[in-house]
Amino acid sequence: MERKPIKDDIEIILKRAVEEAVTAADSESLENWKTKYLGRKGEINGLFSRLSEFSAEERKDAGARINDLKNKLEGIYGERKEGMAEKRRSANLSFPGKSPSIGALHPVTIVTREMTAIFAEMGFGIASGPEIETDYYNFEALNIPAEHPSKDVWDTFYVSEKDKILLRTHTSPVQVRIMEKTSPPFRVVAVGKCFRKDDVDSTHSPVFHQMEGLMVDEGINFSHLKGVLTHFITRMFGDSVKVKFTPSFFPFTEPSAEVSMSCNICKGGGCSTCHKTGYIEVLGCGMVHPQVFRNVGYDAEKFTGFAFGMGIERLAIIKFGITDIRYFYQNDIRFIGQFS
Repeated sequence: MERKPIKDDIEIILKRAVEEAVTAADSESLENWKTKYLGRKGEINGLFSRLSEFSAEERKDAGARINDLKNKLEGIYGERKEGMAEKRRSANLSFPGKSPSIGALHPVTIVTREMTAIFAEMGFGIASGPEIETDYYNFEALNIPAEHPSKDVWDTFYVSEKDKILLRTHTSPVQVRIMEKTSPPFRVVAVGKCFRKDDVDSTHSPVFHQMEGLMVDEGINFSHLKGVLTHFITRMFGDSVKVKFTPSFFPFTEPSAEVSMSCNICKGGGCSTCHKTGYIEVLGCGMVHPQVFRNVGYDAEKFTGFAFGMGIERLAIIKFGITDIRYFYQNDIRFIGQFS
C-alpha cells in the first residue's frame, strides 16, 4: 500500500523547488538552490534516507518517485543554468569579463553516489568507520590469522607496529564495529578510503576507495546475496549485463565468491580489456564466517548473513572506460570535467 506522506512530501518539494528556481536571479542563487535540493545533504538525499522505513514493495515505488523527482530537478537546474549563460552571452557589455573555470564532480564521487543510491533503494543504511584502525578490527575479528600475508609490514601501512595500529587495508572493519553495536536484523553499506603498500601503476594505488556491504538476519542464504548483487550490477551497468559467481576464498566469509560481469566493451565476445574471457571481475563476496559472528557475540547457529566488498575506482574505470587509475589522482580539471 502506498504511503501517502512521502508522496505528499515529494509533491511539496517539487512545487517549492520550481518556485524557487524561477526566482533564482543569478548563478550564485542557482547553485545554492542546487545544493539545497540536489546536494549531499539536500532534500533528495533526505528522501532516499527514509527508504529503509518502507517495505520492499513500497520501497520500489517510493524509490522510483524520488528518482523521478531528482531527474526533474536536475532538468530544471540544467535549463536555468543554460538560460543564464545565454543571457550573459547576449548581453552587450563594453568590457567582457573572463569566466572562471568551474569545477565538476570527481568520477569517484559520481559513482559512489550512484552506488549508495541503488543500495538505499534496497533498504541498506550508510555507515562509516575510522581510517586508522587496530590490528584486532582490521584482521583478528575478521578471522584473519597472525600468519596471513596481508599482516606483513610490506603490505600494510603501520602507524605503530608495536601497538598494532595501522591504516585500514579494507572497509571490512566497519562491519565488525557495526555488529558490536547493533542487533540483527540489519543491512548496511560502508564507504571510505583504504590503504595498502601497492606500487603505483595503471591498475594499483596505495590509496583507494572501497564499499563494504553487510546483511544479517535469520535465514539469510547465498540466494539473497546473489539477488542483491545481481540487482546492483544490472542497475549500475544495464539490464543486458550478465553476472557470474565463481568460487573463491576470503578468511571472513564461507562460502566465498568472486563476482564478474560480462565485458561492457566487447559485450562478452572477448577483447584485450577482459583478457579474451568475456568477463570483468567486479567484487568479492560470501556468507559471513561463523567465527566472525562469534567474535562479536552473535549466535552463529541462529543468525546468518552475507558480506561483499568492491573497489569504487574499479567500478568507475569499468563504467566510464577509463584506462589508467592514476588519472583519478592527478587533479587535472580537463579529466574531471569530462564526467560532469
